[in-house]
This record gives sequence, C-alpha cells and structure tokens, in this order.
Amino acid sequence: MEFQLIQKKTYRYQVLNDNPQAKTVLYVLHGYGQLVKFFIQKFKNLNQEILIVAPEGMHRFYKNGNSGRVGASWMTKEARETDIYDNMNYLNALDADLATKYPITKRLLLGFSQGGSTAIRWKLDQKIKFDALIVWASDFPPDKEWPAHMYKESHNIIVIGNNDEFFTEESKKQVVKAYLNKGFEISDYIGTHDIEQNTLKKLFDKL
Repeated sequence: MEFQLIQKKTYRYQVLNDNPQAKTVLYVLHGYGQLVKFFIQKFKNLNQEILIVAPEGMHRFYKNGNSGRVGASWMTKEARETDIYDNMNYLNALDADLATKYPITKRLLLGFSQGGSTAIRWKLDQKIKFDALIVWASDFPPDKEWPAHMYKESHNIIVIGNNDEFFTEESKKQVVKAYLNKGFEISDYIGTHDIEQNTLKKLFDKL
C-alpha cells in the first residue's frame, strides 16, 4: 500500500539583472534535462531592466548513467499529479517571495519544451496574472482546457522552429493548429529545438 509524506524541500533558482527597482519580471522555465545556471544565459541579451528569474525543476538526475552531466526535470509520468501540485506551490511561493524584494508590476512567462507545459499550467492556475505567455517548442497539455476568457487576451504566443527535431511536419501542424484554436499568436523561425536569439529579441521588443 502506498502512502505519502509531506515535507519541506529546498528549491533553487537563478536571477539575471538583479536590480532592486525592477518592475518587470520574466520567469523562464527550462526544458527537460537542463539546469538553470546554463539555461538562464540564453536570456542575457534581453533588456537589462527586466528581472529574469529561472526556477529549476525539482528532479535532478545524471543524464548518462550514474555520473557526469546533470539535468533537471519538472515531472515524469510517475506520481505526475503530485509533482504538478508541488510545482504550482513552488512557483507561486517563489513569486510571493520575489514580490517582497522587488516592486513588480508586470509579469512575463516563458516556458521552453517541457517547461512550456509547466508554464501553461502555471498560467491556468490563475493565482498570478501574467501579462504575456510565450510557449516555446511545446505541446499544449492534453489534460487541460483553455478558458474562454483567455481567448481574448493578447500576448499568448507559441514559438516553434522549422527544423525542430522533436516535431515532424505533421505534428508541428497539429501543434500550431491547437494553439491557433486557443487564440495564440504564432511565431516561427529558421532553426532547431533551442531558444533562437533573434526571434527572442523581436518578441520582447513587442512586449
């Protein structure tokens, strides 16, 4: 028989542009197998007035065997609902803590790959209002519904590369169609499964 024990856990996150007067925060959620100390560097060329915060998924693991490079994950299929619940509590607590340190008035959210699904879940949690959601190279979680009132919101964007190795041409069409049906804007670029810098800058120039 399986039981659960609720206990505190220490989470970690990285910050760029640590300005105590920052009013805009951009949360960036990494993909499967990434660590935030590397992932956050992909955003170092954005406007330095933006406080950039990269939370790390709670599950860390060796990427090859039992030594060497380490990656992190937001969840697996095992105890999935529990991990989703813990992720939401973690991210909401992080935002509440940052709100005591910075005069934040604008919140932006970007999720890459596996982090895209977590970003969508965080927005749908609706405890925090995000002024923009950018989902980069990620499917929409099949168990979630997009509420009608969110269809009218601006700055919900799906970004996907034309040579993304995780999508076939057919699956890419299906992903784009699913997001279009939810009122998302579409942004594509020439490139693979990564944060493409020119596309990133153009997106944030609009925000």
